[in-house]
Amino acid sequence: MPFTPIHLGPGLAFKAIGGRHFSFMVFGGAQVLMDIEPLVGILRGWPVLHGYTHTVLGALLIGLLAGAIGRPISETCLRWLRLPHAPFTWPASFAGGLIGTYSHVLLDAIMHSDMHPAWPLSAANPLLRWISVDELHLLCLGLGLAGLAAMAVRAAWASLR
Repeated sequence: MPFTPIHLGPGLAFKAIGGRHFSFMVFGGAQVLMDIEPLVGILRGWPVLHGYTHTVLGALLIGLLAGAIGRPISETCLRWLRLPHAPFTWPASFAGGLIGTYSHVLLDAIMHSDMHPAWPLSAANPLLRWISVDELHLLCLGLGLAGLAAMAVRAAWASLR
């Protein structure tokens, strides 16, 4: 199913590690951009849902697009919602976009048999079923919970100072 929220778990872990140097909003937007091709494929009945966008090259292009449009869109949303935030930088936006797309390819390559992540260099998918789909989902959930816990501890620690 496109637009799965399970991809956000690793994003929370990256946010906990990267802090203000990583945009979780752009990461989330990159996940949506990656799954436009599978959504169109589902609606049109394509036999391959994870094509060009789910390759290393496709992830690069979509990650760069996400980074370029993510900063102004995110800043506008945060301003409309009047949410306080650290200064939003281009490096944080591009980190969110590129880590978002490459992690998406990695996760989808493990579970989708129609993926060829190294295309056009190779049609192989050595990551397919590297771990079970259930284990993959548990890993993503665990990373998300660990990221949330780390951010909560960091926020609590900062409030004590």
